[in-house]
Amino acid sequence: MRAETGGLGTVAVLSDVHGVLPVLDAVLAEPDVRAADAVVVTGDHAAGPQPVEVLDRLRALGDRAVLVRGNADRELVAHVRDGSGAVPDPIAPWAAAQLRPADVELLAGLPHPAELRVRGFGRVVACHGTPRDDEEVVLVDSSLERWADVLGGLDDDVTTVLCGHTHMPFVRLVDRRLVVNPGSVGMPYGRPGGSWALLRDGQVELRHTDLDVDAAVEAVAAGSAYPGARAWADEYLRSAASDADALRVFGPRDGRAARPTGGDEDAQSSS
Repeated sequence: MRAETGGLGTVAVLSDVHGVLPVLDAVLAEPDVRAADAVVVTGDHAAGPQPVEVLDRLRALGDRAVLVRGNADRELVAHVRDGSGAVPDPIAPWAAAQLRPADVELLAGLPHPAELRVRGFGRVVACHGTPRDDEEVVLVDSSLERWADVLGGLDDDVTTVLCGHTHMPFVRLVDRRLVVNPGSVGMPYGRPGGSWALLRDGQVELRHTDLDVDAAVEAVAAGSAYPGARAWADEYLRSAASDADALRVFGPRDGRAARPTGGDEDAQSSS
């Protein structure tokens, strides 16, 4: 897996697969993803009901894959190595126990951030939360002061930042720098299906892959040994938490004044 390359023409950007194979397969089957020079996946690959299967599918991309470490990837490795990983979701310890030694080494060796060059974009940095912290929260409506803080360590010639972590797609300018969050493949907030982005010819397109959600839930239930696989898939593949739910939980974590979260704990626990 390469972490840095140069001169790429077309790049597909995915994030937060969270061990959900049928949605990942649907996104990877998209013609523009199949034709892309690189597939960047900005973290949280395996913490879900089909961790090994997802890692095998990402490995099959070969040198086209640019995999970035997410906080959940780091936590799975810590679970395996010394039992110290955080447990934001009961599925995490189970997923960690499924990993083979080669999977642990893969996740442990992933970069954060990663860098590549893309024609029409120049120097691009890919991260999970922010370039400096894999679980730091920034949102589409975070203040310019917050953005200046979290991106302040980047060189001036970094033109584009690819991120993930919050499971909601957006594109915005931050003081002349482009920030792209493709949303989540495996645990979307607000809209079922696989969210991703395409970088091509200096343009960014937010894309969405529709799928038969009932069939995807059944595929996860049949393809996972996790005891709660069907219930997990019912909640997350159907996007039970809306984007409004997620924003109410994530908002205080980007430095703004705390706001009531009501019953939105699920959105917080799954990031």
